Amino acid sequence: MSSSFSQRYADYVVNKPWRLLMLSIIVLLVMASGGRFLHFSNDYREFFSADNPELLAFDEVQNTYNKADNVMLVLAPENGEVFTKETLSLVSEVTDKSWQIPYSSRVDSISNYQHTVAEGDDLIVADLVSDTKDLSESDLAYIRNVAINEPLLVHRLVSPKGHVTAINVTVQLPGKVLNEVSEVVAATRALRDEILASHSGVKIYLSGLSMMDNSFGEASLQDMKSLVPLMFMVVVIVLSIMLRSFSATFSTVVIIAGAILAGMGSMGWLGWKLTPPSSAAPTIILTMAIADAVHLLVTFLHNLRLGQDKKTAMSDSLRVNLQPIFITSITTAIGFLTMNFSDVPPFHDLGNVVAIGVLVAFVLSITTLPALMMVLPIHIGKPKEAPQTNNSMALLSSWVIQHYKKLLWGMGSLAIILISLLPLNKLDDQFVEYFDKTVEFRQDTDFIVENLSGIYDIHYSLQQGTSGGVNEPEFLRQVELFANWLRSQDKVMHVRTLTDIYKRLNKNMHGDDPHFYRLPESRELAAQYLLLYEMSLPYGLDLNDQINIDKSATRLTVTFENLHTEEVLVYEQKIAAWLNKNTPDITFSAASATLMFAHIGKRNVESMLVGTTLALVLISFILVLALSSFKIGLISLAPNLLPAGMAFGLWGLMVGQVGMSLSVVTGMTLGIVVDDTVHFLSKYLRARREKGLDVDGAIRYAFNTVGVALWVTSLVLVAGFIVLGQSHFALNADMGKMTAVTIAIALLMDFLFLPPLLIKLEGREHA
Repeated sequence: MSSSFSQRYADYVVNKPWRLLMLSIIVLLVMASGGRFLHFSNDYREFFSADNPELLAFDEVQNTYNKADNVMLVLAPENGEVFTKETLSLVSEVTDKSWQIPYSSRVDSISNYQHTVAEGDDLIVADLVSDTKDLSESDLAYIRNVAINEPLLVHRLVSPKGHVTAINVTVQLPGKVLNEVSEVVAATRALRDEILASHSGVKIYLSGLSMMDNSFGEASLQDMKSLVPLMFMVVVIVLSIMLRSFSATFSTVVIIAGAILAGMGSMGWLGWKLTPPSSAAPTIILTMAIADAVHLLVTFLHNLRLGQDKKTAMSDSLRVNLQPIFITSITTAIGFLTMNFSDVPPFHDLGNVVAIGVLVAFVLSITTLPALMMVLPIHIGKPKEAPQTNNSMALLSSWVIQHYKKLLWGMGSLAIILISLLPLNKLDDQFVEYFDKTVEFRQDTDFIVENLSGIYDIHYSLQQGTSGGVNEPEFLRQVELFANWLRSQDKVMHVRTLTDIYKRLNKNMHGDDPHFYRLPESRELAAQYLLLYEMSLPYGLDLNDQINIDKSATRLTVTFENLHTEEVLVYEQKIAAWLNKNTPDITFSAASATLMFAHIGKRNVESMLVGTTLALVLISFILVLALSSFKIGLISLAPNLLPAGMAFGLWGLMVGQVGMSLSVVTGMTLGIVVDDTVHFLSKYLRARREKGLDVDGAIRYAFNTVGVALWVTSLVLVAGFIVLGQSHFALNADMGKMTAVTIAIALLMDFLFLPPLLIKLEGREHA
């Protein structure tokens, strides 16, 4: 942008304010009206693209057997004993009522567990618990002994100590409407409340994939209700203090609101769904929309305090700032657009909508903002009341120039030290910990993991390959070998395998002789036992969740304690290697939500490296062109690239865990931190080229003219992302915290490292 164009544009804006205001209102109303098409999706599948290999594998397993989506109600009697008449009666009641939960296809509990016993030559299959009113002490002891010694129940539906028990409801969601999960959760909570109202002395905890799905939505909507208003309040307070002008603060708030409405409305027009990650968009747009406005207003108010009239002051501010804020808006948008390289589709939507919001904020800042300042009354103090911040900036610039060698080496050394800490970060995503401990799902799941069973599991589809092949003794032997090996592994809590049923049936058919608790010795016997058992099972409790239709494959499920991402990936490889070596006749596939989230974190890091690299190339090219200096463009890279590395190093020292959300931070923040550098260098070059100042003088000029704006915008950005860091949803919270740290470090580098670097590389022209 030439200075002549900037001047002509500035003159037009300040002379046609009402025309611009009316046009802005019309455009904003049209864009914002798209908000009526917005819908929230809390399906965890939204995190995965349609061609995600782990999702495809998971769908294949779910289509081969039944679905794994579920809600789990865990009953914890206050007396610490499940096996009493009262508690068992309650378990039976909850089990019966759980069939009424929408889309339920199966309900499993210790009460309806299909226990088998031998009566002469007959196999008796019946509920483990029935007629609870008539249970004697010996009956209770018998039920307890069966339950805590049955591999299919212990660590799955009942704790080894018998102090908690679970009712697991499998749901088959049609996937036709967005509120199916909400229906399931609402009905489950209503059932819980009904039980608690009529039964004292028991606590009920809720978990499962459907509860997790719903928590995604609830946490996100709660964030939107609390964080956006909080951020608005923070912005208003900061701007009021720093700008000391009601009209300027009001105008900035208008720009922010307009950018948010336009951005979210665009989501609706484009048919994008709100998801937990993209729900952070209003807070981020709110934060990002301020920068352009503040730069224009700081210069405008400074000019007014120097005695210029409103039109001249705004015209000069637009002329000076138009090119820098255009460049910074483009680079910021590029930074957020790098999210399209993420392997997580919701991050695409987040990046795109924030990019739209940033560009809308730019347009509003150079049209609506100056128009508003032209029509609104504004009170400016006497020239002697000029902002003291300028004096502090003058002192800061003198101190930086005086100590430039110490600062150059000191900040450079700090950067090297912090970047060297990068290896302390480890890839880690535990989807339960996506929610902070204030979220009900997290609280309940933590209790369940500690007292009953884990939520991290892997489903293995073990294929024999021929119809009825699951009855082959050699196949069953290898499955049993696999199950026993898994049970010997660290952090394995439970293994659900068909072979446990075969062993129990074989014992039953030999007069319940415990010596026959082993696999049948022939295919014929195995097939006969299985047929007899299946024919006795009631509706809804068949073996379709463990055996495919033609009985050529079986599903084995291994449940772990809480695992970190790296541990999941290690286990996956370890198990695959063991199967390939020890079960050569078995074809297998592995799938689960646990595997999906583990792989997406790793894949996201790899994909974002490409996006960040591309952003770096584009932004560097733009800076070289905009600054009209290859040398200065290269110098600018240092304060732009170093902050992210330093922030991740500091994160490694303080936290040490990098998950899905943090993988997008580098590209995103690259676009943000460039802003301060561009503004500083544009003022520096203006002083050098237009005013003929030496390096020291140009640095002082840059500090005095743009230092306040950099301080204000960075403060607001840091505050905004700290507010986002208070999100109940860890993906958004971590992203907010890391971005805040990166921006704070970037400001320090722009103030304390960039000027010494300029002095060193540009050279001093005087003693």
